[in-house]
Amino acid sequence: MHANRPMAMLHPAPSFAKPDIVRRFLAFTQCAGPQERAEAASALARAYLHCDFAEPMRAEAELAMTALLDDPFPLVRRALAEALGSASGAPRSLIRALAFDRPDVAAAVLSRSPVLTDADLVDCVAVADVVAQSALARRPDLEPGAIAALAEMGQREALLALIGNREAALVPAALSRIFARFGADGEVREALLERPALPPDLKAQIAAATAKDLSAAASRWLPRERAERLTREARDQAICSIAASCPEGERAELVHTLRVCGALTPALLLRSLLGGDRELFEGALAELSGLPISRVAAFGFAPRGEGFAALAHKAGLSGHLLPAFAAALAALKTYAGGADEGLKLPLVEKVIDECERRRDPALAKVMALLWSFAAEAVKSEAAGFARDAIVEARRGQLPRSLDFSPANDDIAAEPIPSDAFDSPRLGPAQLELGDDAAPRVELLIAALHDDAA
Repeated sequence: MHANRPMAMLHPAPSFAKPDIVRRFLAFTQCAGPQERAEAASALARAYLHCDFAEPMRAEAELAMTALLDDPFPLVRRALAEALGSASGAPRSLIRALAFDRPDVAAAVLSRSPVLTDADLVDCVAVADVVAQSALARRPDLEPGAIAALAEMGQREALLALIGNREAALVPAALSRIFARFGADGEVREALLERPALPPDLKAQIAAATAKDLSAAASRWLPRERAERLTREARDQAICSIAASCPEGERAELVHTLRVCGALTPALLLRSLLGGDRELFEGALAELSGLPISRVAAFGFAPRGEGFAALAHKAGLSGHLLPAFAAALAALKTYAGGADEGLKLPLVEKVIDECERRRDPALAKVMALLWSFAAEAVKSEAAGFARDAIVEARRGQLPRSLDFSPANDDIAAEPIPSDAFDSPRLGPAQLELGDDAAPRVELLIAALHDDAA
């Protein structure tokens, strides 16, 4: 019955309605302007991601988007990248092509596309400019390969973005490589110091590099010797603080780093002992002598014995330094304070007393160093006293020794506390004095600082 009918009438014709939409889209892009093409590209990409297309339709839509990669206007390609950038269902070949496009296009996918693998990102780092590298460095899911590639090849601004990315797990090797490349840059050093859990040895390297820069700057307005001394003291203070909080498992690496960068000096080791920390000193002698840390520690607990003297000689400590180190170790045996608050005046005074009793001219330089430590410790105590006085004054509990109101000039008189130290309430027997007669707490603090200096 149907023998004469065409085959098209014998079988249902496939529907070309939807695929024709894609063809019409491609025809439209041939005559539309850049803005219209960009809007159409964004619409097509969103339809590809969110509409339930049949497989032929999806294939044609993907081909249409791929054809847009050759559009001469970046606006069109950027619209495509922004629409597909965060989609896990975006075509990988399309995303890779966009990732190697010009920087403003590539940044949209490099910063967030879950389709790009670690290997893809490593390839992108090698060819990307600073804009694309910076976008990549801000990704929250950076893997080790991309991090290592950025540390090795990333430009300065990209590395600052990477350091500031708190979600990126930067391993010590990557941080050290960044410092090796940009350690002379103060902004990079400051950014590194703000990273949580920065390795102590890297902190020490940053302190040494910062001190070097400060010395160069200070020598412009101070005598060179004084500038070097001030910056060396600042460096040693920072290193002692780092060492005091250094985990035991990382101390050997810290000591080795200090030795390599030339910061492992007798002045640093004596400062650490007089700050209540013997671990840095013991680690240094183990590094310098080659002996196990356990043997070094045992010798350190008998600092006046021949064993300690032999150890110091093997480590390269000059003989005229031995009395000061022996006195410091002996003083530490009876010291019960902590090791995280700078130089301890009682320890410094004990070492000074013992060295003075020797009346040895060879100790002249050591004595000069110890007296500078004493001045620093006194100044630190004065500053702490002043801070405590401010806190007490704000609480309305100013000690009698610091209440300079005329009512307290009479020893027998009952002191009258002030609600506000700047405006003291005087007793009935007050003298005819002006408002400036009672020194303000700010003047007291300034006097304390002057005396300490």
